[in-house]
Amino acid sequence: MTLTEKVAYLKGLMEGLNIGRETAEGKVLSAMADILDDLATSVVDLEDSMAEAQGYLDELDDDLADVEDIIYDDEDEDDYYDDDEDDDEDYIDEDDFIEVECPYCGETVYFDDSVDPDDIICPACNESFSCICDECDGDCCDCGDDCCEDCDACDSCEDLKALDGEDDE
Repeated sequence: MTLTEKVAYLKGLMEGLNIGRETAEGKVLSAMADILDDLATSVVDLEDSMAEAQGYLDELDDDLADVEDIIYDDEDEDDYYDDDEDDDEDYIDEDDFIEVECPYCGETVYFDDSVDPDDIICPACNESFSCICDECDGDCCDCGDDCCEDCDACDSCEDLKALDGEDDE
């Protein structure tokens, strides 16, 4: 039995029992039955609207699946995930990158030897800066060597030399 049928049964029961609007209790019960009837009608309308919206949602989901099939037709999920850890050509060695800190925002910036160290652009703040520090000038300490490992002015000099293939002495 649906909600509206139950309310109709209740109204019929009140009428059959001669509960009318003449008494105070009858007026209250009659008003409550009218309110229940309005609520039942509203619930039925909401259920109908929800079913219609669900139908549209199902159609959109089907259409989206068709679009995904068209776009990703040539690609396979296995192309995105390479479980073969022994495949060296897909492996990126973190030693191939230089790590510096942006002097403007403090964000760690990574770059490889294809990027000019005098013109690094921070992806976080979009400021341009040089990786070669002014304090260093190629002679970082009193030992006379160019950018030795005792360089406290900048760590990036050693990273740059390692990328260029130079060995430390």
